[in-house]
Amino acid sequence: MTANTPPVIQIKNLHKAYGSLEVLKGVDIAAKRGDVVSLIGSSGSGKSTLLRCCNLLEDSQQGDILFEGEPITWRGKGLDRHPADKAQVLRIRTNLSMVFQQFNLWAHMTILQNVMEAPVTVLGQDRAVVEKRARDLLAKVGIGDKCDAFPAMLSGGQQQRAAIARALAMEPKALLFDEPTSALDPELEQEVVKVIKDLANEGRTMILVTHDMRLAGDVSDHVVFLHLGKIEEQGPPSEVFGNPKTERLQQFLSATVSA
Repeated sequence: MTANTPPVIQIKNLHKAYGSLEVLKGVDIAAKRGDVVSLIGSSGSGKSTLLRCCNLLEDSQQGDILFEGEPITWRGKGLDRHPADKAQVLRIRTNLSMVFQQFNLWAHMTILQNVMEAPVTVLGQDRAVVEKRARDLLAKVGIGDKCDAFPAMLSGGQQQRAAIARALAMEPKALLFDEPTSALDPELEQEVVKVIKDLANEGRTMILVTHDMRLAGDVSDHVVFLHLGKIEEQGPPSEVFGNPKTERLQQFLSATVSA
């Protein structure tokens, strides 16, 4: 990647409100190709909302969102602002695969069918080619023997790994993780943490909302601490965790470590 290559995802001065409740108050973030950016902060700080705005699951009221240098086109203003080009939204979403906290697997499909569904139906790819890739991805995340199982037959950690395989099956330019381990008990959490670390080591571009400070410290190139809808502090993990400058971040990390 050259110095002139635009970030995969870039957010400029983003504002997001629900009615009169302002959740994001002018946020700027960027993830270059191969970067892992972690968003940390207390509940209600705007982390998940920011992630959902990146993937256009939420409409923002002000600011710019760019994908590989291409700005989202908008119509309307303020609370009436929406993306203007549906084809652009679909194209960008297919390149930004999201992994949710609650897995969101289709209960009536096997794990293999879950992973295959979007590449076949959304991208129109050949079923045989997609099946081979899906089986390889399920083996990659350590559940290759669960292809014919249904989600209800799997543990939470296995379901989340299946959800990660499903996201990878779209061959996205970036992965967005929204608290991928917070619904899991500690033992199962480590199964998912290992997969995320492996993806980071492969050079995958990722934006990660997490409550796990150790994970954020281990995999991130850049850590962003959000507080009340604004960036309170940011930088490499060695600085954010090793030398927090603001009192609010110091309090947050102290509470997180002692929890």
